[in-house]
Amino acid sequence: MSQPTTPTLPAPQATPTTTMILTLGLVATLCGLIIVGAYEGSLSAVQENRRIVLERAISKVLPGAERIVGYQASSGGEIAVADGGDNSPPGTLRFHAAYDAGGALMGIAAEGAAKGYADTVRVMFGYSPKCQCIVGIGVVSMRETPGIGDKILTDQEFLANFKALDVRLNGELKALANEVKAVKHGSKTNPWQIDAISGATITSRAVGKGINDAAQALLPRLLPNLEKIGKNP
Repeated sequence: MSQPTTPTLPAPQATPTTTMILTLGLVATLCGLIIVGAYEGSLSAVQENRRIVLERAISKVLPGAERIVGYQASSGGEIAVADGGDNSPPGTLRFHAAYDAGGALMGIAAEGAAKGYADTVRVMFGYSPKCQCIVGIGVVSMRETPGIGDKILTDQEFLANFKALDVRLNGELKALANEVKAVKHGSKTNPWQIDAISGATITSRAVGKGINDAAQALLPRLLPNLEKIGKNP
């Protein structure tokens, strides 16, 4: 007696949906590999460009610096040389110490930021421990109205505010003795005030607030460690 034959089932056929999903998956994988490769290939160049831009900004606010060292101040007040990466523990503040040719500490450079008229205004400021004052500023980035807000870069009367802007701490060394803020043009009466640019008051106030907030956070951690920072590592 012959055995019954088992019917042969047809091989499953790929549906249009399956083909589309496989194609999209392959394209996404290739795009991901290209993006990762481009990032890794350009990372060193990007980091070098950032370093150059940073050093130029610091040299502008602290002219004559021969050596610049990055530091970080923890929320507990500890100061250490920064590792150069972008990852820092929560509450850590970064700043840079500038040294002259003899290795003596010239000053500290740090960034401050606050909302301006169009967008966030980011500034770099130079701090001198000798006078406990701001001795120069430069703009890191901004998108203020051309011809109005960008006068903070060129207006000499405004820039004169930062030749000796008072940021000394109070007796407890816990906060600034006086809040740094911009006042109406022509009404400055104290060395911790910023004479605003007429017609660009909002941008002027952003500069003042950015410096005040950064100084309030950084200087109480910085001053107790000046002797340590003063030793050129």
